[in-house]
Amino acid sequence: MPVTDRTRVTRLADRQVVDRQVLHDVLDAGLVAHVAVVRDGVPIVLPVGYARDGESVLLHGSTGGGLLRAAASGVPVAVTVTLLDGLVYARSLFDSSMNYRSVMVLGTAVAVPDALKEEALRRLSEHLMPGRWDEVRPPTRRELAATVVLRVPLDEVSVKVRATGASTEPDDGEDRAVWAGVVPLTLATLEPVASADAPRGVPVPASVAAAASRFEALRPELHA
Repeated sequence: MPVTDRTRVTRLADRQVVDRQVLHDVLDAGLVAHVAVVRDGVPIVLPVGYARDGESVLLHGSTGGGLLRAAASGVPVAVTVTLLDGLVYARSLFDSSMNYRSVMVLGTAVAVPDALKEEALRRLSEHLMPGRWDEVRPPTRRELAATVVLRVPLDEVSVKVRATGASTEPDDGEDRAVWAGVVPLTLATLEPVASADAPRGVPVPASVAAAASRFEALRPELHA
């Protein structure tokens, strides 16, 4: 991936990754993006459900939402996704850290045309709840009208990754008898909770059952 003045990592530059496959992997593993715009001179950041669609990111929300309306007007946006993989316990608080994979996308959002909106929403659905689209009714015309979908190209991006253990620099006054290492963190599902009005005996659908295996497959390699 090309590195611009705006996407070049200046703090711990060795953690910058320019492999586009890593960019795709991080975006495909995440569920929530934080979208930032400046509105009326004030920076606003909100969490938004998203999906990667080829070399762009799809964002969706209510047409009544001020942030997405502002983004659709052509103002610059920043979209970030961070996956937290572990807490790094070093032998000093200064050297303690986190293992993470993060993406920042800079660009301008474009509204998906109405004729393509349903397909874009299907792509979002398949990212967030794979298989669910085919288990329920399709969106109504009213629901489509109430939803905005934006597309942000993956043209100017920055990827930063830390995936190592605790610092082992010698002669820094640390007590080597103190435990150091990594506490891995991962996203996992718990037992599904049925809606109160769900008829008794209705089986858990395949899309729900598949969620646990999806997160298991996305679990990163653990580092000591």
